[in-house]
Amino acid sequence: MTVLENVRAALQRNLGTSFHFWKAESTLHHLHGRARQLLAEVDLQDFADEMTVNLPYGRKRALELATTLALEPELMLLDEPTQGMGHEDVDRVTQLIKQVSSGRTVLMVEHNMNVVAKIADRITVLQRGAIIADGPYAEVSSNPLVIEAYMGSANVQLQGAH
Repeated sequence: MTVLENVRAALQRNLGTSFHFWKAESTLHHLHGRARQLLAEVDLQDFADEMTVNLPYGRKRALELATTLALEPELMLLDEPTQGMGHEDVDRVTQLIKQVSSGRTVLMVEHNMNVVAKIADRITVLQRGAIIADGPYAEVSSNPLVIEAYMGSANVQLQGAH
């Protein structure tokens, strides 16, 4: 499927017509306007007609955000959204997450401290299922329990934005 078709399929979910396989594709063309808006929100407007399989990894993650936004969620759950990306893609996806978080709650698992520092309003750190720290980045990143859990020793400083 193309990038546009992926977003259109997500938009189709809200119509309740996801399983109407017998209908002509032209019955979905009214969704293209909104699909293109969502692609623009995640900076994929120039890739609308590209086959999804051909997208670079970071752009595929942006497409995942667009298809998620098509469902109009109040809560987004993200599991290491920048894992495996190059620096240029990490920055792009970080900005996208920050942008799309407006008006909704984002619960994210992320180990890249630079990403956490740029995105998170509140951080909760778990160790073996127990909360060891909770609060803003500046407070949590200097917590000795967090540093020891993350770095293995409290005698070092977390690397990331401070």
